[in-house]
Amino acid sequence: RGISSDQRPKRPLTAYLRFVIENRSAFREKNPEASNLELIKKIAGAWKELPASQKQVYEEARKTDWKRYGEQMAAYKAQLTPAQTAALKEERRKQLAKRRSMRAKRELNLLGKPKRARSGFNIFLSENFQQSEGISPVAKLKKLYDAWQKLSTSQKQPYLQLAEDDKVRYENEMKSWEAKMVELGREDLVRSRKQRLKKKPAETAKQAETAKASSGGNKAKLKLKKSEE
Repeated sequence: RGISSDQRPKRPLTAYLRFVIENRSAFREKNPEASNLELIKKIAGAWKELPASQKQVYEEARKTDWKRYGEQMAAYKAQLTPAQTAALKEERRKQLAKRRSMRAKRELNLLGKPKRARSGFNIFLSENFQQSEGISPVAKLKKLYDAWQKLSTSQKQPYLQLAEDDKVRYENEMKSWEAKMVELGREDLVRSRKQRLKKKPAETAKQAETAKASSGGNKAKLKLKKSEE
């Protein structure tokens, strides 16, 4: 209580990032039409060609800041109680987990992973969100959710059918994508067989009942054959 990770001393910048921050505005003035990506490429190229003696200036500044950072961290940790230390560790763990999750999502987007199938409500929502009345997105969402709940089964059916069609689309695209991932050596991104064969409980129960009935019929035929013999 009273301590936040925001109060934790900030890690010093690398020599390269110092160079970027100091020279970005100058590069922008010389290249006003360049995009941010193009600008960073130009700065990176300039850093690569910078003489070692000039790079050393930025490196020395980094070392000085690291020394100060060590002193600040020691003072910061000294004021923490064991409970605060544990709480900050947990906060840090959650932050790192969130970053890993975001990096994983970006990677999947770059690899072209198909978008998940939409539910009937999602399709209804996308069709009606823009014209829906509400002072905020949350208010619109609540209003549309209430409207969806009031729809009759026949009124929901077109959206539910579109959702079923989207499931077929998703499964077909996923099969092609997963085959491509296997070729690239990324088996870690392929769903397990259990996930691919996951079925609705009702459907599974029905199949189990059918199999049981079939098994019972086979046993009856076997008994009849033995009695005839």
